Amino acid sequence: MAVICCIETHSSQKVLNGVSIDRLLILTFTNLAAREMKERIAQIVGQKLANRLWMGTFHSIFYKILRAESEKIGFTSDFTIYDSSDSKSLVKNIIKSLQLDDKVYKVGNILAKISLLKNNLVLPSDYACDTEATKRDYFAKVPAFKDIYSIYCERCKQSNAMDFDDLLLFTKILFYTQPEVLQKYQERFLFILIDEYQDTNYVQHLIVNKLAEGHKRIAVVGDDAQSIYSFRGANIDNILTFQRNYPDCQLFKLEQNYRSTQTIVNAANSLIFKNQNQIRKHVFSENKVGEKLGVIEAYSDFDEAFLVSNQIECLKRKGYDFSDFAVLYRTNSQSRVLEEALRKRNFPYRIYGGVSFYQRKEIKDVLAYFRLAINHCDDESLRRIINYPARGIGKTTLDKVFEMSSLQGCSVFEVVKNPIFYNLKINNGTANKLIAFSEMMEQFSEIIAQKDAFETAKFVLEQSGILADISSDKTVEGQSKRENIEELMNAISEFCDRQMNEGSAEISLSNFLSEVSLLTDMDKDSDENDNKITLMTVHASKGLEFKNVFVVGLEEQLFPSQMCQSTAEVEEERRLLYVAITRAEENCFLSYAKSRFRNGETQFSNPSRFFNDIDAKFLQKLNEKTTFFYQKPEKKVFFGREPQETKDFSRFKSISSLEQTSNSKISNISSSFKVGDRVLHAVFGEGTVVSVEGSEANEKARVNFDSVGEKQLLLKYARLTIIT
Repeated sequence: MAVICCIETHSSQKVLNGVSIDRLLILTFTNLAAREMKERIAQIVGQKLANRLWMGTFHSIFYKILRAESEKIGFTSDFTIYDSSDSKSLVKNIIKSLQLDDKVYKVGNILAKISLLKNNLVLPSDYACDTEATKRDYFAKVPAFKDIYSIYCERCKQSNAMDFDDLLLFTKILFYTQPEVLQKYQERFLFILIDEYQDTNYVQHLIVNKLAEGHKRIAVVGDDAQSIYSFRGANIDNILTFQRNYPDCQLFKLEQNYRSTQTIVNAANSLIFKNQNQIRKHVFSENKVGEKLGVIEAYSDFDEAFLVSNQIECLKRKGYDFSDFAVLYRTNSQSRVLEEALRKRNFPYRIYGGVSFYQRKEIKDVLAYFRLAINHCDDESLRRIINYPARGIGKTTLDKVFEMSSLQGCSVFEVVKNPIFYNLKINNGTANKLIAFSEMMEQFSEIIAQKDAFETAKFVLEQSGILADISSDKTVEGQSKRENIEELMNAISEFCDRQMNEGSAEISLSNFLSEVSLLTDMDKDSDENDNKITLMTVHASKGLEFKNVFVVGLEEQLFPSQMCQSTAEVEEERRLLYVAITRAEENCFLSYAKSRFRNGETQFSNPSRFFNDIDAKFLQKLNEKTTFFYQKPEKKVFFGREPQETKDFSRFKSISSLEQTSNSKISNISSSFKVGDRVLHAVFGEGTVVSVEGSEANEKARVNFDSVGEKQLLLKYARLTIIT
């Protein structure tokens, strides 16, 4: 009996009863989620039994299957997994070899299109026969795309390599062309559980349906209201049509939200209710009622960032840690002004999704050595490290090697190993350098077969010259690189220890690389426990939670995106805002700016239409009495010093346009300031005048601001206000 569970839940234990644990297949999208589920199951059945589970990400499970069945699809079992960097390098070289303009044939666009085609099961031969597609390429001035796509796939096959999309594509091909293999896994997996089913794409849907074709024992868990990844191939119809595909299925609506306040849940419900294409649910919370969602109106994106930072400071004084805050935005470009506002207050923050550890150059270099030692056909790894550290093998030589490889239809390593046999047009000295490199790599291969991952990695680092090269660099950057290499060794050591503690014999360097290759962006973040404000896109926030959430930039043409044209696209944007709001546990704030600097100019905009979709009774526009700067704070030690008392400015209408009242004294720009005056600045907040110098147009004041320390300001531009 098929089962569909809507709304995220940790209910995997419900499907265990009556089914042998090693006959279960459990699929999810992140290693983090897989580990969490496995831990929960281990608490029920014990660790030993849990270790028998086939549980992991789609890519990791399909990778495991393809390793076992690789020969049936024309690969060897030691095939390499190309990550995005490897694929990018390969496409760059193909574009160059075809003498195409890389400004027209942009690598990112090419790879995105290849990925889309693979996820829709369009192979190079199919694409070449599609006259409409080739016509569109002609008018788009990229007529050679079909050639790039074809060569890309050929080069991957020649290198005995697959990219991430291939792990899905070849699993589909395997199951649909090899009936005996399909039957083997159909009989193996008597029950299938899939988490986050709303995020599955077309290929994943086909594979899963094929595996469940006979017994139809399948359970999917997901929330159609959180389907936000159509741009990377996710198909919401997979979950919406599940009941139609499995007419006898049971539907369980898991409607209780354990995270957010009642008000936040009710506001999110009123928003998502406006979508027509959905499984209707009524999500509820039994948590406290909580505050209404605060609406922040700002004149500009600069003011918006300033007001958000003010509100953070207000809540911070109520006892929250910096890690309790997240600021979510629609596009990465919005982070700049937010960063500036936080830096001015000395608020620590992190950009979620920056360059991850395994994407740093020195780490990529080391991993390329590992990968080439395991798979000599990995041409992209060879290209990366054949002359690092420098060993006198230049670009001209390398071009000749690759050209001969292409001409002879063999791997690049084979040419490097036998330059004389292939009559490579190079001198004897260069030929000896190539041979020496190949012999070193073959030595590494022998060590891999004899020692565990840690011992192998240590040997490669020493013998390759990488360790000596980095150690010789005494700069700050060199020290940082060395620390990163040391951290990589720590990771390998921990991997070996963990595998042995779990009773696994898979502790080779190959096993470690497989784990690294299958890491997701979320899994790579090692800074999650730092006490910092988190800045991230709404897409990146899915699955996370914070006590206080700010959703900024809620303007037409930004959120929803200006790319939205159809009803389906607007509905996905609405689901995106639903995800953003439901990240909040206690407080949620929605902000918009009347003007924003975009594309090199100031653009004026209207508030997002989504404000009208949220029931007004759950919203509260923050005015002068609710914004931090207009509140009298508690006495509290802040950054190691006693803060100055902030005045109550409830009489002012806004930060950006302070108005004079009968109870205030406001200075004109030309007025003199004296030492000891308490002043207000639109960006830096309150401070005390420390010194004044100069006269008239050149008059300057040094002000010690409560939040950002001392600043020297030219008074004719500073717009300081004396406060009493």
